[in-house]
Amino acid sequence: MFIYQDLKRIDYAEALAIQTAAFDELLALKEHGETGTSRLFFCEHNPVFTLGKHGLDANLLVSEDVLRRRGVAFYHTNRGGDITYHGPGQITGYPVFDLEPLHLGLRAYIEALEETVIRFLARFDLHAERMAGATGVWLDVGKTRARKICAIGVRSRRFVTMHGFALNISTDLSYFSLIHPCGFVDKGVTSLAKELAPSESPDMETSKQLLLEDFRSIFGS
Repeated sequence: MFIYQDLKRIDYAEALAIQTAAFDELLALKEHGETGTSRLFFCEHNPVFTLGKHGLDANLLVSEDVLRRRGVAFYHTNRGGDITYHGPGQITGYPVFDLEPLHLGLRAYIEALEETVIRFLARFDLHAERMAGATGVWLDVGKTRARKICAIGVRSRRFVTMHGFALNISTDLSYFSLIHPCGFVDKGVTSLAKELAPSESPDMETSKQLLLEDFRSIFGS
C-alpha cells in the first residue's frame, strides 16, 4: 500500500528535500515501532546530472563550468549507482517504501522495480530485459550494442528506501554524450520515443498513468 504523488516538473534539490522528508518520517516511525505510509513520487526534472556515492567523477566528461553555461545542474548523491542524467521527457520515480511489509530484501526490491518497467515497456511490444552485472532495464541485451532505457539507483536504511529510477520516455538523449552513462563506455542509451513510431509513442501523462498501474500490480495499491 502506498500513496502516489505527481510532483510534475521540479528542480532536483526540491524533489530531493520532499523525498528525504518522507524517508525520514517513515524511518522515524519505524524506529518507534509505529507503521508509516509508503509513498511513490513521479516527476520530471530540469536538466541535471547526479552521481552516486560510489560513482567516479571522471564519468562526467565536461567541466562543471560547461554545465553551468548550459543550464545543467550537478549533484553528488547518497544513492547507489554511478552517473546519470535527469531531464524533461523522463519519468524520474522515487519510491519511499518500507520493504518489510512487502517481504522484500534490497536485491528483490531492485528486481521488482526492473520488472515494473519491463511490464510497462511490454505494453508497447518492446522486449526489455535485465543485464547481468548492470542494474536497470535494457533493450537488445547480448547484441552488439545494448541500450539502457531505465537507470536504477537506490538507498536503503532499515529496509526503508529512497531515490529510485529514471525511465526515458521522450528524453533529449544528447545530454548523455556528456557522461559515461552509469559508468559504461560501450553501451547505448535510448528512450521510448526513439524506439517507437511517432504515432505509437505515448505522452508523459499517459506514460505516468500506465506506469503507475504497473507499480500497483507489483507493489499493491
